[in-house]
Amino acid sequence: MAAACSRTLCKVGWSILESPPVRRPGIVSSYLLGNVSTLGSRRAFGTGGTGYHSKLLSSLQTGRAGGGGRVLGCAVLVGAGLGLYHTVKFRLQQHLAEEETKVSGGGLKLILYQYKTCPFCSKVRAFLDYHGLPYEIVEVNPVMRKEIKWSDYRKVPILMVDGEVQLNDSTVIISSLMTHLINKERSMTEILQCYPAMKSVNDRGKEVTEYNNKYWVMLTEAESLELYPDKGLQKEEIKWRKWADEWLVHLISPNVYRTTREAMASFDYIVREGKFSTMEGFFAKYVGAAAMYIIAKRLKSRHNLQDDVREDLYKAVNDWVAAIGKKKKFMGGDQPNLADLAVFGVLRVMEGLEAFDDMMKNSKVKPWYRRMERASLNHEGRT
Repeated sequence: MAAACSRTLCKVGWSILESPPVRRPGIVSSYLLGNVSTLGSRRAFGTGGTGYHSKLLSSLQTGRAGGGGRVLGCAVLVGAGLGLYHTVKFRLQQHLAEEETKVSGGGLKLILYQYKTCPFCSKVRAFLDYHGLPYEIVEVNPVMRKEIKWSDYRKVPILMVDGEVQLNDSTVIISSLMTHLINKERSMTEILQCYPAMKSVNDRGKEVTEYNNKYWVMLTEAESLELYPDKGLQKEEIKWRKWADEWLVHLISPNVYRTTREAMASFDYIVREGKFSTMEGFFAKYVGAAAMYIIAKRLKSRHNLQDDVREDLYKAVNDWVAAIGKKKKFMGGDQPNLADLAVFGVLRVMEGLEAFDDMMKNSKVKPWYRRMERASLNHEGRT
């Protein structure tokens, strides 16, 4: 539409320039001259200075009889040219944005059902953000969970892909998406078959669902050599991804609910960031905080934590930093790998709480954490 208007204006401009001079007193030339005369007392800021300004005034006065039409024609042509330029610029930007979406997201429409303060949901967001994958968030009410009433799987995170394929379990979600990013010719339905669900009963008599192969990115031999060029890199990545799920995540609750004061502050944050009604928020903040304070003590005993659970947190993150070593920025080398993203996602849920501030101050994790923050914020994995 804009391009068509620009072309029309070009034709009008040329027709004006090519038409014979006609005196149009009081219409074009006097209007332009009046404007220039009004501006004559002002300072000239053009590159030609005052000399240029006086020449312009002189040329307009000389061409008052027939030059006004030519001036108008030039003005129309300039306007048409600007219009065409902005149209082309807009179309180019639109095209580049579409291409970027195709490259980064593989054309997938992603909807993440989550609790914002859940470490497993935070892991998935860390992966999506780092890789620049566009996604929509649906915050789930932790009490009623009506947002996922359509699902037989009643936990979060859940990731819906293109409105058809449902991915459950944070580790399966990340491994599946990574597999797809490396080989976009494989559909998500096909990839999901590599992670079959297995139901079992745990040592407390509760039925649980586990997923086979969930820590593996499904690659061909050539793809594996490209992603993990050094021997042992994939094995190391899997080891620390498991560590994040099976050890690090269990240090969060005992630390953020360590005292009654910290438990209250934690639930104040959970209610503020989560999706609660007024009544649910009130009970969650006061009753939930008291309950989680007690549960945190049980978790401390179950996982054989020290009297001061902060020491276990400090040791865990220091072990992680030591495993990365002094010569690497990340566990993945110059760029984060899936283990980096998992550990970052788990630790990030403590931001704004006393436990997080203590960890940053009393351990060696801060430089690595800040690098991960920047990598996630800038979508450095997009390429």
